[in-house]
Amino acid sequence: MHQRGISTYLLDGDNVRHGLCRDLGFSDDDRRENIRRVGEVARLMVDAGLIVLTAFISPHRAERQLVRDMLPAGRFIEVFVDTPLAVCEARDPKGLYQKARAGELRNFTGIDAVYEAPQRPDLHLDGEQLVTNLTGRLLDLLDERVIINI
Repeated sequence: MHQRGISTYLLDGDNVRHGLCRDLGFSDDDRRENIRRVGEVARLMVDAGLIVLTAFISPHRAERQLVRDMLPAGRFIEVFVDTPLAVCEARDPKGLYQKARAGELRNFTGIDAVYEAPQRPDLHLDGEQLVTNLTGRLLDLLDERVIINI
């Protein structure tokens, strides 16, 4: 989208956890606060006219609904990249799953912390596919909702 001249910003766990949320851990309360803060930042960016993409493990439906409610109607699009745990572990570039399995990381989603899958995501993607194969489906949805014109 950026290459097409669309004003975008990507918020993800790394760029948020190193600054805005560096005081938070991975307890349920800290995860809720992390998602709430991300929602507030995304809302401000949307108000400024940006398309904000967020890439987070957001394990609780209630927090996802909280962020949906913060944004103008139709501006929150929940994309569920449905990926089996084994695939997540195989793709893990930071070795976090291995550390979680060894007990070095606590409250790790999918290992010793719960993940509540979306019941009705706006877009359900097969996470076993390559990202490049899934991008078109997201762009089509954004075009259908008149968020972008492709």
